[in-house]
Amino acid sequence: MNMLTFPSEAELNEAAAGVITDLVRTKPHAVIGLATGGTPVGIYRTMIRSYQNGMVSYQQVTTFNLDEYVGCSVEDPQSYACYMQEHLFRHIDVQPMNIHIPDGSVRDPEAECRRYDERLEAVGQLDLQLLGLGHNGHIGFNEPDHSLISSTHVVALRDETRQANARFFDDPGRVPTHAITMGVGAILKAKKILLVVKGSDKADIVHRALTGEIKTECPASLLQTHPNLVVMMDEEAGRHFR
Repeated sequence: MNMLTFPSEAELNEAAAGVITDLVRTKPHAVIGLATGGTPVGIYRTMIRSYQNGMVSYQQVTTFNLDEYVGCSVEDPQSYACYMQEHLFRHIDVQPMNIHIPDGSVRDPEAECRRYDERLEAVGQLDLQLLGLGHNGHIGFNEPDHSLISSTHVVALRDETRQANARFFDDPGRVPTHAITMGVGAILKAKKILLVVKGSDKADIVHRALTGEIKTECPASLLQTHPNLVVMMDEEAGRHFR
């Protein structure tokens, strides 16, 4: 595990984006797992700037997103499909056919999970998986439980997760109750994992996840088993590691 702490969010975003752009420059056909939420926004903004400055091209890159809300169509402004278009995809030259996000609008979410796993299996292994960290230790939408599912699956979102995500909705009552999420098996199968954590409110959980007991009640603790984990934190999130 390689843990790095940065004095400012701008420096953290620059470093995290640099991991991704360096990979793409050395391996143009890279397969990258992407995350959503508040944490990656600045990272994506930095990646866009590098692209616009002619430093990198995503034309041959394949992407897989971690998750999507059940019941959200790609046109829904609250969907992660819309999030990715707004914050990254429509600003770079990634090819639409190479973008993979679970379809939350399907009538049969379980079948969509199987389809998504088939696409993941077809590429074999993600070169890099970008992760944020939930307040309860979830990664993707893999919530704390007595056991975790390794494959893509439908998950009932915990109240604390829905409350944390309510800030992205005009009406907090519209936060979906379920999501499709990539399983921990696919996440841990990635060649490299980049975990980015920001803010004092994440300091306790990131410390517990990375130094505490490995258990499914804290899904992020399973990252301790990965042979190539890079953790990037701002000073507030990393205060327990000083």
